[in-house]
Amino acid sequence: MDQGNTAFLLWAAALVLLMTPGLAFFYGGLVKAKSVISMMMLSFGAIGLIGVLWVLYGYAITFANNVGIDGVIGIDLGAIGLANLLEVPEGAAFPPLAFAAFQATFAIITVALISGAIADRAKFGAWMLFAGLWATIVYFPVASWVFNFTLAEDGTFADGGWITYGLQSVFGVGAIDFAGGTAVHINAGAAALALALVLGKRVGFAKGAHVPHNPPFVLLGAGLLWFGWFGFNAGSELAADGVAALAFINTIAAPAAALLAWLVVEAIKDGKPTSVGAASGAVAGLVAITPACASLTPVWAIVLGLLAGALCALAVDLKFKFGFDDSLDVVGIHLVGGLIGTLYLGIFANGSGLIYSGSLTQLMVQAIAAFAVMAYSFVMAYIIGYAIEKTIGFRVTVEDEIAGIDPIVHGEEGYVLDAAR
Repeated sequence: MDQGNTAFLLWAAALVLLMTPGLAFFYGGLVKAKSVISMMMLSFGAIGLIGVLWVLYGYAITFANNVGIDGVIGIDLGAIGLANLLEVPEGAAFPPLAFAAFQATFAIITVALISGAIADRAKFGAWMLFAGLWATIVYFPVASWVFNFTLAEDGTFADGGWITYGLQSVFGVGAIDFAGGTAVHINAGAAALALALVLGKRVGFAKGAHVPHNPPFVLLGAGLLWFGWFGFNAGSELAADGVAALAFINTIAAPAAALLAWLVVEAIKDGKPTSVGAASGAVAGLVAITPACASLTPVWAIVLGLLAGALCALAVDLKFKFGFDDSLDVVGIHLVGGLIGTLYLGIFANGSGLIYSGSLTQLMVQAIAAFAVMAYSFVMAYIIGYAIEKTIGFRVTVEDEIAGIDPIVHGEEGYVLDAAR
């Protein structure tokens, strides 16, 4: 066992877990002061619930290899409760439990991302029910499509999910998604759009009507997300090597460029570059580079960041044009940014992209992967969310929304300004 790579993987897992509290601050700063506790609790609820489900059966579904439809859906009965991962196989590069821990953090952050679309108006219990059902029906199978693999005796990848290995057997190249552009960001963004449609608009929804109550929280959250993202991207190599180093530098370059591009667009469009814009631009760049971080030269990563920052800065206004209330721009940043990063690989991916190979095959398989995940996640999230809304109810009452849902849902206030208290 390689202790260096094991340590690298465990630290990467810790970094990715930190991203969810970082997301809580990022989202918490963007909502009204009287909804900050509720917003942050949606992320912390995801940590608790998905962490447990992952151990019980999430890993067994995501990395199934013996029961089900090969490459599409299945369950490894021996991995229920991580039972067959307790021993370290002879010659293994790292303990199986280290890999399971790393992948658990991906499941947690993906579910938490969705919550930004339903800020200020969601019941906590309904959210937790949705989170558990969506993780089981959508995230675990989709993650299997992307991340599942089987090793051949010579140590090379022999088989796995249909997005990466199934498409390769048909078209000669599989979709590239190094760290989760499809499984995480497109997946969460499509589900967020579905939930925004199910719950409807906030009271008084209009451009400029809902402003972030705490931009320093937003900047803190973005900083924690960026810090944790190095584990997300570089850690996906599962080894401290040159590929991890490439992913690491690209995780600096792309979001830095996206931050600048967002600010330029914001200054031209609205007259002022804002701190929230800087934070949002960095996150947009991080989203876009996620699938591409190990497959681009640093210069092409900068170009991707510039595109993602500019286009996502424009995309966040689509909700006003089309009339859906994606409260914290999960669609504009994660769905759009994930699509940009995934499709960009079809042209600029080292070796197989159009500019290197002269072939559109890589772009075609990237599109198949991206839109298949988007469609599946949207449809299933809409069905789950609609069923919850029509049974136990997903949205709080209008009166509670106007009054502020923190004391109603959690019995707490984010800021107690009365000195006597």
